[in-house]
Amino acid sequence: MADAVQNLESENGGGSEVSAYRAGNEQDFERLYNTSYGRILGTLTALLGDRAAAEDCAHDAFEKAYRNWAKWQPVAPAEAWVHRIAINVAISYKRKMRLRQVDEVIRRIGRPGVGADPQEVVENRDLAAALAKLPPKQAAAIVLRHYHGYTNRAIAQALGIPERTVASRLSIAKQRLRVMLRPVYEEESSSSSTPAARGARPLAA
Repeated sequence: MADAVQNLESENGGGSEVSAYRAGNEQDFERLYNTSYGRILGTLTALLGDRAAAEDCAHDAFEKAYRNWAKWQPVAPAEAWVHRIAINVAISYKRKMRLRQVDEVIRRIGRPGVGADPQEVVENRDLAAALAKLPPKQAAAIVLRHYHGYTNRAIAQALGIPERTVASRLSIAKQRLRVMLRPVYEEESSSSSTPAARGARPLAA
C-alpha cells in the first residue's frame, strides 16, 4: 500500500512543476494521461466499488478533460483538475444508477476480482463497500488523502471546495466509516477469542 501513496506536494508547492504542463498542448496532455490514469482509476474504483464502471468513468473524465484542455488554468495542478472532473463524472454516474434502481433491477457486471487492483485501492472488500456508501465527495476526500497522499490544499483543489472544509469533511467521513465497519471489527474480535484463533499466529501489522 505504501507504494500506492503518491505525495503531490512538489506539484502543489513548486511553480515549475505546475507550469510544466501547457494548456492545449497535445504531448503534454498525453503525458498527463500516462502519469495520472492509474491514480484516477484507483480513486474511481474506490468510489464506485465496480472496476468496469470505474473504467467507463475514467474514459469519460479524460475525454472531457481533453475537450477542455485548452481552457485549463495552472492555478491548480493538472492532475487535481482531472481528479475533479473524474469525481464529478462518478457523482453523475451514481445518480443515474439510483434513478435506474427505482424502476428496474440493476444487473451488476461484478466487483473487481481478488487480483491486484490499480494502486491497490480496493484490496479490502469491506472497506470498499463502505466507501461506496459514503457521499461521493466524502469518499473522494478519504481516497485522495489516505491512498494518494494529497495535502488538504490539493484535496480542496480536486474537489472544488474551500481548504478549511477539507478537515471537517475528512473527520465526518472517518466517523461514518467507523460506524459502518464496526460489525466487521466486532466479528473479527469475536473470532480471535476462539481457541483456534488464540492459537493462530497473528498477522504482521
